Amino acid sequence: AVELVESGGGSVQAGGSLTLSCAAPNVLFSRYCMGWFRQAPEKEREGVAVLFTGHGSTYYADSVKGRFTISRDNSKNALILQMNSLKSDDTALYSCAADYLDTDACLRSLDSPGNFTYWGQGTQVTVSS
Repeated sequence: AVELVESGGGSVQAGGSLTLSCAAPNVLFSRYCMGWFRQAPEKEREGVAVLFTGHGSTYYADSVKGRFTISRDNSKNALILQMNSLKSDDTALYSCAADYLDTDACLRSLDSPGNFTYWGQGTQVTVSS
């Protein structure tokens, strides 16, 4: 079984920063695809960033490229999302996802959240203007 627990959400003003963490004690980082997705009220879920743990390849949504960074914290077996220059449009429930996918399928999954089997419950990020 794969357990994913997100933390680090909160309320910040536009231009501020937050760091989200996804604890994944049962994930084999050498074989899993992991990603961050978000969903705002009345909106569809959208991909934010994905990472293939086998070699660290990443892919970002155009809306967050240059502002967000997805990475691994190997010492804690956690997935990290560093968010800078936050905008009101970033307000959403952020969820961590994981599955066993090869490199190509993993990177394409930014646009296909249904490819992921395992999900955390999410952490809320609210950005005020």
